Amino acid sequence: MLEKNYNTVPFNDLYMVFNLTPPYPFILSLCFLTGSNSTSLDFNIVHNDNIVGSLQATRFSQGSKTYYHSSTLIQTRLIREIKVDFDYDVIFENSILKKADVTIYFNEKLHTETNINWEYNRYHVEKNGKHFQTLRDSIDYTTILLYFKEPLHTDRCFSEQDGNFNNIYYLGDGTYKKVNSKGRENIYYY
Repeated sequence: MLEKNYNTVPFNDLYMVFNLTPPYPFILSLCFLTGSNSTSLDFNIVHNDNIVGSLQATRFSQGSKTYYHSSTLIQTRLIREIKVDFDYDVIFENSILKKADVTIYFNEKLHTETNINWEYNRYHVEKNGKHFQTLRDSIDYTTILLYFKEPLHTDRCFSEQDGNFNNIYYLGDGTYKKVNSKGRENIYYY
């Protein structure tokens, strides 16, 4: 159960079930503040009715570019103590992904680093310092956008973390299921 305990009136309600590692579901509750060209979101990550972490996401627009940043910290004890840090920095220009950098630390050790750059009409995807793949089609919807924009009329989103596309399924009543390339699922409620 989630308690909405906001100091500000939320613009929109969004809840997301976040799986750190199956089968451990986490729930993010959302509150956000908006400015003229920026949005800040604050989530609590809840596991078994306990807050185990937080996620802050921001969006800032300047001219034709939109900058996104999210930072997540989870500290809990499942079978053992875990601490997970996620950091995303993503840039869109004219609604097309131009750059994404993701770092993930697990118990303060680098777990994953993904860099995506649009150069010479293609994306160069690098994971952990090695070339992962090249993509030629432009990307207009990524996972970070799920915090800010309901995925209306789309059936996939690009994962900045994995460098692959995820499938999105509309479940009805403002609810969506995202399935990544490994079959892990997240549920988003708008």
